[in-house]
Amino acid sequence: MTTIILQGPQLNRDKANAIVQRTGGSLEKCTHHYKISGANNISAKQLAALRDAADFDINLLPTGFDPVQVKLLITDMDSTFIGIECIDEIADFADLKPQVAEITEAAMRGEINFETSLTKRVSLLTGLDTAALQKVYDERLTLNPGGEQMLTALKAKGIKIALVSGGFTFFSSRLEERYQLDYTHANVLEKIEGKLSGKVVGSIVGAEAKEAFLRKLCKELGIDLSQTIAMGDGANDLKMMKPAGLSIAYHAKPTVQAQADVAFNYCGLDGVLGLLDCE
Repeated sequence: MTTIILQGPQLNRDKANAIVQRTGGSLEKCTHHYKISGANNISAKQLAALRDAADFDINLLPTGFDPVQVKLLITDMDSTFIGIECIDEIADFADLKPQVAEITEAAMRGEINFETSLTKRVSLLTGLDTAALQKVYDERLTLNPGGEQMLTALKAKGIKIALVSGGFTFFSSRLEERYQLDYTHANVLEKIEGKLSGKVVGSIVGAEAKEAFLRKLCKELGIDLSQTIAMGDGANDLKMMKPAGLSIAYHAKPTVQAQADVAFNYCGLDGVLGLLDCE
């Protein structure tokens, strides 16, 4: 039997009942989501058909996933935890946003190597005044919807929160302090005399580094990978998402949605709480 979680701002009891009629099982109304317990086994094709006809998220919890055992959430930063791609917004101050954003999109779709794409994008920023970084943080960076609710609930449950990014420590470190996150890991932009040099300091935090960070944190915390949730939106998140106990595609590129355990296309970050069956 299968457990199905229904979530989204357009969801109501009538719509939830319509899903139950097609899946079987018993419906339970929780504070922010509906849960169908004991549903019939559903094929990928059947799930896709249900989703195509719905204006809310329909997700099957993987067999063996135990919400009670979760000890760590690791999430991508740009376009997942926050609502922007920081490098695209930085590039806007150099009048290069369209060129940089095009490369970013290709990298997130998995069409070009992430490390190569980041090197190229950062090089385009050579000579830009570092004051642009603070302007992006102050004027353009926002937490994605439901983020504060998610953080509050996870902390109350004792779940550690890690932010990992192919973006930059300028932003991740500020988010770590602002939201009292437990761990962060990102790239360091090189600065020379108040200007960006067009280079990253040290090795690039790409797909392999994200996965390694997850495994490192599990070792430090003394937990199993099955006790983790990994969330992202781009192809460079897939290696981190694959070994996690639950992987979430957050308003993600098609290649990520196709490989993740569950997908959010309507709900915000607080959708994580529904998967943990939080009230």
